[in-house]
Amino acid sequence: MTIKWGILGCGHIALQFLRGIQPSNKGIAAACAARNFEKAKAFAKTHNIDRAYESYEALASTPEIDAIYVANTHNAHFETVKLCLNAGKHVLCEKPLTVNANQTKVLIELASKNNVLLMEAVWTRFLPAIRSLQSAIQEGLIGEVVTVKADFSLNRELPTTHRLRNPELAGGALLDLGIYPITIASIVFQNAPHSIYAQCVLDDETGVDQRGFYTIDFGQGKTALLTSGYTQAAPCEAVISGTKGHIIVPHFLGAKSYQVCVQGEAPQVIDLPFDEGHEFCAEIEHFHDCLENGLTQSPILPLNKTLEMMQTMDEIRRQWGLKYSEELEQATAVSH
Repeated sequence: MTIKWGILGCGHIALQFLRGIQPSNKGIAAACAARNFEKAKAFAKTHNIDRAYESYEALASTPEIDAIYVANTHNAHFETVKLCLNAGKHVLCEKPLTVNANQTKVLIELASKNNVLLMEAVWTRFLPAIRSLQSAIQEGLIGEVVTVKADFSLNRELPTTHRLRNPELAGGALLDLGIYPITIASIVFQNAPHSIYAQCVLDDETGVDQRGFYTIDFGQGKTALLTSGYTQAAPCEAVISGTKGHIIVPHFLGAKSYQVCVQGEAPQVIDLPFDEGHEFCAEIEHFHDCLENGLTQSPILPLNKTLEMMQTMDEIRRQWGLKYSEELEQATAVSH
């Protein structure tokens, strides 16, 4: 069976999804939709997609579509995914799944009610290098892991309307960039945080977090020191320290390798590359495998882990006093 995909949102991230699905023999991009119909038609024509729809609702109600990839901005994820789940579609939604944990709970309930697969598209978790890294840690290669340090930052001049700076689009470094350092800490330690201490520098013009600093205690002396921002130039890497050595993961969110440094031994580099443009291949193939096996949750990224991540980011925003509009934060199961 070939899985027919619909794409909601026709921007840059949707293009990455198309590149990721092209090598697959299990799924094809069959339709797309955008709030701007002309944009959807142009996207379909450029990328040889059979049909463009004039609205999200029209695509979601199409019987021929099996699964939907949600690729619009953060602020629209909750309502868009809700629409798709209520239409009985399987959904792969770009991270973050929602703006807050209450919205995530609603979507989890809807996915269960409709017996469909729902998965957050955190591509990092599915990469071969990250899967190998997890195994190396679990096997005790560097002893007991005690500390994770990670940063993902950009240093760009961005207009106030840009999605990273715009509170109406659920902007800020945390939900877009900070989710990656928090993810690598979650991958390493696996359990939920015991406590969180967070600080930030707010954007003078828009009020969102432009730089964030998160110290997360995972219990038993295990700590993550994490940073992200869109106004700082910093190395994008993760350093995982244990009682026998440490592991360095360059560009950890898109990891192609990692270096193992065990005390008293020569450093060892583990290379597990993927082709440029195929960053999303692993997560897409995993989604296909879940569907083939009749699963409604991913064993790699189950929904309770997505919820845990959202609860962590909720707590960080609470400490900062950073809230979005009431409309953006609402979490009702009924569409409005």
